[in-house]
Amino acid sequence: MKKAGFIGLGHLGGAMARRLISEGIDLVVWNRTVQKAKDLGVEVAASPAGVADRADIIFLNLFDSAAVREVLTGSGGLLEGDVAGKLIVDTTTNHFFDVLAFHDACSGKDCDYIEAPVLGSVIPASQGNLVILVSGEVGAFERAEPYLRRLGRNIFFLGEKALANRMKLVNNLVLGTFMAVIAEATVLGERSGIQKETVLDILSAGAGNSGVMNAKKERILNEDFTTHFSAALIYKDLHYLQDLARTLRVPLFTGAMTKEIFALTFRENKEPLDMSVVYEEIRAGHG
Repeated sequence: MKKAGFIGLGHLGGAMARRLISEGIDLVVWNRTVQKAKDLGVEVAASPAGVADRADIIFLNLFDSAAVREVLTGSGGLLEGDVAGKLIVDTTTNHFFDVLAFHDACSGKDCDYIEAPVLGSVIPASQGNLVILVSGEVGAFERAEPYLRRLGRNIFFLGEKALANRMKLVNNLVLGTFMAVIAEATVLGERSGIQKETVLDILSAGAGNSGVMNAKKERILNEDFTTHFSAALIYKDLHYLQDLARTLRVPLFTGAMTKEIFALTFRENKEPLDMSVVYEEIRAGHG
């Protein structure tokens, strides 16, 4: 397989890059925090443009669309490098408007761009068990697929530009709402006089049984909020979802309320922690 690039080595991006390395993919990487790039033990480029000069397929995993825009078009950005005929695979959860501009910017530089936001966080990424949503040209998807198969167990090709990011936001409505309601239910169970472990066991066996519960149960139980998917990220995604609902001229009931629940994490600068920290915020609100 051809040399690949990876830009954005945060919690999820780092796990994805390590997965590709473990699968024998030759990587060149760049990250704003240089040490995270060096920790991978692979070639480190001096800039995003340097990654473009060395790789034929380049993965992005960044915080938001502002970060993607900077990496693509900022000083030393990817599109200043040798991108002609190459492929950019953007696994960031982007704003559905901004992503259309990214398609156009790459097309103007004679390179392909596909959206490939992922469902899942650090553990499924390290196991190659992500769910991946893809939008873009069929040919570009076919070029990316051998790499995507090393990262994901289920890949959905949605075709039309921006659909992958729209669907990712819809998915994260469920993710965020489940997380918030599991946290609140746990707090209410405890306030009712039931031990937290028992509350979580009963919810897991009953109405709370879900992928979110399976992923976050031990975190709530042990109050270990080491970041896999941050509260800041789910807040950002729910904000993008509100924009989508406004564009579609439809109400957003649970999503709007859930976003404000996660906003509680900003009060004490807990938003970089795992989104399960919302349990702590709801508990504090109960006194």
